[in-house]
Amino acid sequence: MIRAILTALLLLTGTPALAHEHPLVIAHRGASGERPEHTRAAYDLAIDQGADVIEPDLVMSKDGVLIVRHENEIGETTDVASYPDFADRRRTTTIDGQSVTGWFTEDFTLAELKTLRARERLPQFRPGNATFDGREPILTFQEVIDIARAGSIRAGRTIGVAPELKHPSHFRELGLDMVASFVAVLQTNDLTGKDAPVLIQCFEVGALKDLRQAGVAAPLLQLIAAGQGPADVRTLVQTVMTSPPGLADIATYADWIGVETTLIEPRDASGAAQPATSLIADAHEAGLKVVGWTFRAENVFLPKGDRRGVLSAQHGDLTGQLRRHYALGIDAVFSDFPAIAVAAR
Repeated sequence: MIRAILTALLLLTGTPALAHEHPLVIAHRGASGERPEHTRAAYDLAIDQGADVIEPDLVMSKDGVLIVRHENEIGETTDVASYPDFADRRRTTTIDGQSVTGWFTEDFTLAELKTLRARERLPQFRPGNATFDGREPILTFQEVIDIARAGSIRAGRTIGVAPELKHPSHFRELGLDMVASFVAVLQTNDLTGKDAPVLIQCFEVGALKDLRQAGVAAPLLQLIAAGQGPADVRTLVQTVMTSPPGLADIATYADWIGVETTLIEPRDASGAAQPATSLIADAHEAGLKVVGWTFRAENVFLPKGDRRGVLSAQHGDLTGQLRRHYALGIDAVFSDFPAIAVAAR
């Protein structure tokens, strides 16, 4: 047992998982194309399929624990609506300027959240995943780190973790300091160093800068959505962030950018892929690495030329889309189908 623990610590802290020469395959919320996202089953499958890194989205419980969900609204991804005792917690609130109705993690303690079970977020496109509904509990960030450690032993290679801090400003307004809680978990697991196998993501600029000021030397990744800017800097827009001057500014506090694939390979009004932009080359010139999101196999998510068949849920040529991005020199991909991303690489 002691040897196993020491091996796990060495694999998760002693080998830079993000130092591969080939593009990294990051399992987006696990192998979420084949199992409900953010579940142990999705993460274990992703590791077994060859993913280099597993990705958890982080939100907070009422008692300040970092838990793993797509959003802090959990009506979409859990069975909370079926619990009569929680019916009165359904409410409407504002998150990042948007009105949202549902059940929110900040209204539940960790113990309460642990009574819930995960369900598929996209059952209309992934009915097979919905057969796993109700089986798996909500995970904490620590549990995902532990899954990576166990997976590192099982696979004989370092499995990295790419946590995304969701809505830190929103939680701060509620008196929940996400950055401080996150740093505490990193410190507990010796994951703050520059070679730590973590890739820390956020759409908000301030949270990333706060992490640097808190002494976190691990790689930081600025997320950028097409046509949108960070919620905490309303004057900053995507077109500025992805310009050469904007990229140079990001490089003063982050090591990576994570962008929607349409910012690399635009699509016309019909959904057909257009010639690639210079974004990857511009980012590399600024000293930044680039990860694209999100590579999914269903027709509804693919460029027109990669679709196969007529149904939105049918799988198209994800391999073709991935190979085009690999050829452009992308440094990593987020994929719901890590087995396909590994094979295409």
